[in-house]
Amino acid sequence: MFSFPGLRVSAVLTLTFVGLLCARVSSAQSTQTLTINATVSARAELTISPTTINFPDASPTTTPSIPANSTVSVTANVRTGGTPTLKVLANGNLTSGANSIAITNVTWTASAAPFIAGTLNSATSQDAATFSSGSGSYSGVFTFALANSWARADGSYTQTATYTLTAP
Repeated sequence: MFSFPGLRVSAVLTLTFVGLLCARVSSAQSTQTLTINATVSARAELTISPTTINFPDASPTTTPSIPANSTVSVTANVRTGGTPTLKVLANGNLTSGANSIAITNVTWTASAAPFIAGTLNSATSQDAATFSSGSGSYSGVFTFALANSWARADGSYTQTATYTLTAP
């Protein structure tokens, strides 16, 4: 209040609080579904190393079974819902010109399951492993031997064998 002689002035100050109204923020939303597909097929990968072995000459009297110069490392990687197989088929007898040694004179042992021992054959594929069902990675070693005999002609004999890993 103010006062002046003869004049009286009154002033009232009114404060009005105007609150900020919380404005509702408007939003929009959209969703979309993503379909994710993956193709997983049966797969078989076979590695053998080395891919050549040699049987040195030896006396049949002192060495009735000649070990190969090297063992063969085998790795079979399979992805399947079935039971994989590893088979080997010789492509004929060991030959040197017109001379031959029956391929059934070549045998092998295996270091660990699922790989198994066997005898090469050129008429019927031989099992080289017995797998359980399903996928996996397997490693082992084959050790080859050649039955020795005095009844063979001298020469350098050769043959190949084909290993087939199948993941059905």
